[in-house]
Amino acid sequence: MTATINAFVRGIFNSLFPPAARTTTANGTGVDLVALEGVAAVFLDSAAGTGTTPTMTVKLQHSDDDGSADAYADISGATFAQVTTAASKQTITVDLSQAKRWIRAVTTIGGTSPSFTFSVCIAGQQKYQS
Repeated sequence: MTATINAFVRGIFNSLFPPAARTTTANGTGVDLVALEGVAAVFLDSAAGTGTTPTMTVKLQHSDDDGSADAYADISGATFAQVTTAASKQTITVDLSQAKRWIRAVTTIGGTSPSFTFSVCIAGQQKYQS
């Protein structure tokens, strides 16, 4: 119980994609993980897609440097299940000891006139400081 309380009290939350309607493939904002440790939870909250055969895939990438889009690479296994015409709330975890310093979400949106209203956020435990 104490570990759960400590995780909540020392938690840090960041947005990788703020809530908004999106119609095209995009890269989210890079978030610096330097203050986090342990395992982070990443949440996708999406309304149903609209348009003809809408599809959306969201994956996570990491990098040593946020300054260059080319520096990002996929995190193995860190992909949400594809969202189509049904609303979806999903969670995946990332072992921060295996991640590079920066993380971002990337969405790939397909279909004819697709639109998805969604957000992606990350929650992790702040590093212990004595």
